[in-house]
Amino acid sequence: MSGNITLLEQAIAGARAEGRAALVAYLPAGFPTVDGGIEAVKAAFEGGADIVEVGLPHSDPVLDGPVIQTADDIALNRNHVRIADVLRTVREAFEATGKPVLVMTYWNPVDRYGVERFAAELAAAGGAGCILPDLPVEESEGWRKAAFAHGLATVFVVAPSSRDERLARITAAGSGFVYAASLMGVTGTRDSVGAQAADLVRRTRAVTDLPVCVGLGVSNAAQAAEVAAFADGVIVGSAFVKAILTHGDDLASGVAAVRELAAALAQGVRRPSA
Repeated sequence: MSGNITLLEQAIAGARAEGRAALVAYLPAGFPTVDGGIEAVKAAFEGGADIVEVGLPHSDPVLDGPVIQTADDIALNRNHVRIADVLRTVREAFEATGKPVLVMTYWNPVDRYGVERFAAELAAAGGAGCILPDLPVEESEGWRKAAFAHGLATVFVVAPSSRDERLARITAAGSGFVYAASLMGVTGTRDSVGAQAADLVRRTRAVTDLPVCVGLGVSNAAQAAEVAAFADGVIVGSAFVKAILTHGDDLASGVAAVRELAAALAQGVRRPSA
């Protein structure tokens, strides 16, 4: 069965047909509340995001910077978010927009929940797939079989430190697109997206036909345009979370800020810099 992986592929291909990169937004489920998080995801789509990654909050998000760590803490400790809330976020966002929604999660919660159960329930919610940043490709066969059976993409992360042979092995196992982490270290907005990003995209494209989307550090339209000049997709996370955090408990203003940021970034990916 094709599932919503087809929708994901079509979103990236559609952006490419328009001569631009896709805009991929990240927002954690359960933040600033469960309902507020759902509204924020919808707002990102309304502003111009082509794809949204819904984060499954984790108690020890070692690959995430302080902004996303703060959001995860609020989701887990104030709102007591569960996997059911994550799946509800996916379902309601997909039903409202018809656009591809992924889950980005560390492996441990999926493993504990049950691989087949998680894949089946994510597919039933309309999810397009999973990004699994800490799952080694050598240990991923069980997940990939379940994902394939339910029509879900398995997106792996590559980094500037990945050797060419490693890039080939990772991308051969993945589907949907490749997540290229443009800078070493944890996620978070930065003043520059990093000179390593374009080289990583070039090396990744040499070993796969999958689209390559770049994340880690993009926070404004100018940076989105810079990355859109050489990548198939521009991934933005911390900047969206920060837009909500800035407004505290004023949910309406936070959601509006997400919509406005998505609109600005959507303009950025439409005018790539030279």
